[in-house]
Amino acid sequence: MIESNGTVEEFPDRIASAVEEAIREAAATEIMPRWRQLAAHEVDRKTGPHDLVTDADRKAELYLTEALAALLPGSVVVGEEAVHANPLTYEAIRGDAPVWIVDPVDGTRQFVHGEDGFCTLVALARGGVLHASWTYAPARGQLATAVRGRGAFLDGERLTSGAPDPGRDLEVATSHPDFTTDEQKHALLGLRTPGVSPRACGSAGLEYLAIARGRLDAVAFSWEAAWDHAAGLLLVEEAGGAHLTRSGEPFRITGGNTLPFTAARDAATARRVADLLSEGA
Repeated sequence: MIESNGTVEEFPDRIASAVEEAIREAAATEIMPRWRQLAAHEVDRKTGPHDLVTDADRKAELYLTEALAALLPGSVVVGEEAVHANPLTYEAIRGDAPVWIVDPVDGTRQFVHGEDGFCTLVALARGGVLHASWTYAPARGQLATAVRGRGAFLDGERLTSGAPDPGRDLEVATSHPDFTTDEQKHALLGLRTPGVSPRACGSAGLEYLAIARGRLDAVAFSWEAAWDHAAGLLLVEEAGGAHLTRSGEPFRITGGNTLPFTAARDAATARRVADLLSEGA
């Protein structure tokens, strides 16, 4: 049904529907009741002031881990919070079994602040190849989906990223400085050039959705965590976009990428941004 070479013609609609149902239920039971209702003891910091985790993250991931593993016998789940507790679980992304990649609340900082710019991300991969993805923004009532070779959709409407308008500055969402090395900071300085308008990114999942919708030209990100990128990268690809690392190769969810990397509305924009990142470094 799901081959490591990317063949997904037999991807069952029943599984896609069941994943959507599980994501909506996780949000309805574990995330949205806590939105704008979080108590102080329900919020913790992991590695720094911008790296937050809440009870909503933890409980939604537990819900999805159980639900998704049951949908596909032999599959495994790699979730952000489980990896934080045991980094070795991340190795499943590089294995042969189908793997569900889960970010229960992408944009936790926005969630904690009571903003609506957060989402739940789920992707299905095998052998490093992305097969399907779901991006659910419950506070906005939006669900974006993609299946390799079948296109990208937002609430049932096909997405086409298109190309940026000629002569207009490229809008590029970039990593927060707290999540960049000195070398990556230099690379990102390459975007501070005429014709490019960089800005700080919000939820990675929603930035990818904005690219797929043709509302953002590109991102330039400096970290590899697959739960932040997997769902969005497939969504952008299936909408007609592209992604490249600073070395000019497509981003690999299995790691070992030359960072920062970009995802963009079309191949030409991805190449332009990747070249600027390389020049900045």
